Amino acid sequence: MELTERFIEYTKFDTQSSEESSSVPSTGKQLVFAEYLKKELLREGFDDVILDGKGYLYATLKANVKNLNAPVIGFISHYDTSPDCSGANIKARIVKNYDGTDIQLSEGIVSSPKRFPELLSHVGEDLIVTDGHTLLGADDKAGIAEIVQAMCYLRDHKEIPHGDIRIAFNPDEEIGLGAHNFDVEHFGCEWAYTIDGGDVGELEYENFNAASAKVEIRGVSVHPGYAKGKMINANKLAVEFASMLPADETPETTEGYEGFYHLIGMHTNTESANLSYIIRDHDRQRFEARKRTIAECAEVLNKKYGDGTVIAEVKDQYYNMKEMVEPQMHVVDIVLKAMQECGVQPKVQPIRGGTDGAQLSFRGLPCPNIFAGGVNFHGPYEFVSVQSMEKAMNVIVKICQIAAEYNK
Repeated sequence: MELTERFIEYTKFDTQSSEESSSVPSTGKQLVFAEYLKKELLREGFDDVILDGKGYLYATLKANVKNLNAPVIGFISHYDTSPDCSGANIKARIVKNYDGTDIQLSEGIVSSPKRFPELLSHVGEDLIVTDGHTLLGADDKAGIAEIVQAMCYLRDHKEIPHGDIRIAFNPDEEIGLGAHNFDVEHFGCEWAYTIDGGDVGELEYENFNAASAKVEIRGVSVHPGYAKGKMINANKLAVEFASMLPADETPETTEGYEGFYHLIGMHTNTESANLSYIIRDHDRQRFEARKRTIAECAEVLNKKYGDGTVIAEVKDQYYNMKEMVEPQMHVVDIVLKAMQECGVQPKVQPIRGGTDGAQLSFRGLPCPNIFAGGVNFHGPYEFVSVQSMEKAMNVIVKICQIAAEYNK
């Protein structure tokens, strides 16, 4: 099976994860695809193929070099798709030799370079698109297809030396839980790479430090005609709390390394209010300061309206993998060399978000993120270039070859 055919076949499976679920994986339909992948890996002749009870799939391509010191490295992708857009009945098709004009996805639905200028970077390439009613699933089934195809290529080209290569595919990355049940010890790698980035050349080993904040406001409801000196209107306090945070430090006003507070939900009435925030910053000290700011805002309101009126709970979610990767920069240098030898221009940039690799890095598995080739993730205008996928596959192959020669 060729790379494009493999990817399109994967898109036929609805693997949408769910934030509302407490099961692992969060949706049973993810396991249907995991079972399909397991059979495929067995059919392709890989070793140590194991699908555990939580939907984590592991396999090995055995070494073909005698160098016993060759490191064991790994490649990881997630198979769930985002809850943000339907992943059912995906109708992928190929636009051959894209000419830079509008793409008619279906009646009344157009993907235009006027709205998505990223399209113009892929003129002359073959684009895999949707029919405009679902996402495509390149995030991250493109990554899975590229890893599997790269392993098949190495299997069939024994002249390319490589050590043991481990691969793993997991559920629930899109809801932030992909790494939670990943068995790092069983995976048994010195380092790994998530193939979960965007357009060609992207290489990421920095990400946000992340926390969530839940703010509970306890008001006092009294008949408005007799409320003077008695009522504490939780609606107003919710607005007051939100206005205490810097107005220019939100997602819509920041970029690059700039952090933010993001109000993701607010439920209020006179008697009670609940606000949900996510807190993000690349710099650890600024990140800690942002968490303190949430607590300080609650303190100010408690002094004004009475102790216990505002309760703020902040929980860390993940940290910047840079802390764990920088002491072992060879894992990045190998990728840069691989891209150079494959004719891919590296685009090293911070992730304005998180990845499974961030959590895995803090569990002892340094894990930068490499491009998978997709663009406009999580929506009906998502696309991936066949040529971009081929470049990602070639980079994976080259990483395996270079790593086999790595000596500590």
